[in-house]
Amino acid sequence: MIKGKDIIVVGIQAWDIEIGSNCKNIALEFAKHNRVLYVNPPMDRATMGKDKHKEKIQKRIRIKKGLEPDLYEIGTNLWNLYPKNSVESINWLPIHSVFKILNRRNARLFSEDIKSAAERLNFKDVILFNDSSMFLGRHLKEFLQPKVYAYYMRDYLVKVPYWQKHGEQMEPEVIQQADVLLTNSDFFADFGLQYTAYSYMVGQGCDVSHFSDDEGTIQVPAEFKDVPSPIIGYVGSLTSLRLDISLLEYMAEQRKNWSIVLVGPEDDDFKKSKLHQLPNVYFFGSKDGSELPAYVKGFDVAINPQLTNNLTIGNYPRKIDEYLAMGKPVIATQTKAMEMFRDYVYLASSNEEYITLTEKALEENSKTLAEQRANFAKSHTWENNVSAIYQGIIKATKHRIQWD
Repeated sequence: MIKGKDIIVVGIQAWDIEIGSNCKNIALEFAKHNRVLYVNPPMDRATMGKDKHKEKIQKRIRIKKGLEPDLYEIGTNLWNLYPKNSVESINWLPIHSVFKILNRRNARLFSEDIKSAAERLNFKDVILFNDSSMFLGRHLKEFLQPKVYAYYMRDYLVKVPYWQKHGEQMEPEVIQQADVLLTNSDFFADFGLQYTAYSYMVGQGCDVSHFSDDEGTIQVPAEFKDVPSPIIGYVGSLTSLRLDISLLEYMAEQRKNWSIVLVGPEDDDFKKSKLHQLPNVYFFGSKDGSELPAYVKGFDVAINPQLTNNLTIGNYPRKIDEYLAMGKPVIATQTKAMEMFRDYVYLASSNEEYITLTEKALEENSKTLAEQRANFAKSHTWENNVSAIYQGIIKATKHRIQWD
């Protein structure tokens, strides 16, 4: 446990982001025992011009002009900083040496805003926690001089086009600079060992309380009424970048007595796929997040039919925790990131294994197994996740820092 410290959190997601955020959940947990400054990413000049009609951008423009404060107290021990300085949009520059020069300038401007806020809050001997900000993060140790610099890696961002061109060179440099690398999968922890001896898998926090059906009050939606059992289901974005359409077609064709239910918005490849011509495949469309537990309850077996590629191989699948919290048998594609689920999830390496393991899951499912799955998912709390983060920081720095 780390208590009574000053922690600065930077990352790639602003506090006012509409979707869920690992970094925000971690900051909230930090703030239970420490003072925390959560820093929004700076606005880049291109975005300010392109999206200036949006209220979020207007707010940042007002802050830049000094018409609104840049620092807000948003909870006990927790403040949110809107950087006043804007930065240049440079990640598409073709020459890396030019990118590096301008990136350092961006980081300097960003750091000036952070130092100003830290001084106003009287932050001392800070722990800097960087959630995947590999470009600006390259120079934050130099400009901010934190007592501890922790880099948090939870996605293979360098394989995403926005980050790839310069990120494949920059992220290893950030990892080398950091005092500790913290990751949410064994895949990323092993990746980090190429650049630092202090690379630790700290797991993943997840609030699965709304997927709990301990009281048996969640009602299966009426859409399931005319869908024959057994029902094999998936909830989430239906995108061919991450999901294996051919696997779903194979399952539907090989077991015509199974109903394949897919809940979520479709990309163009899914819309054009053969799945729409198969009589035992049901598309229920996009649903509000609050409705998803009810749809998962309607499944006999839940699946995560991922492709194995650069976008999926290292990702922690929060969806699996949600399935397990409902007590459902789960079949998922085997990856290194999925190894931690091995005792509770059926891991398949081929189309054929998806069939045989689904049959096994249907055959051996029981109330006892359902309870074991739910209890495992509920152990992945943000409190446990942050406790592991603290342990990683302490382990990496105990040779030079005396922790209480």
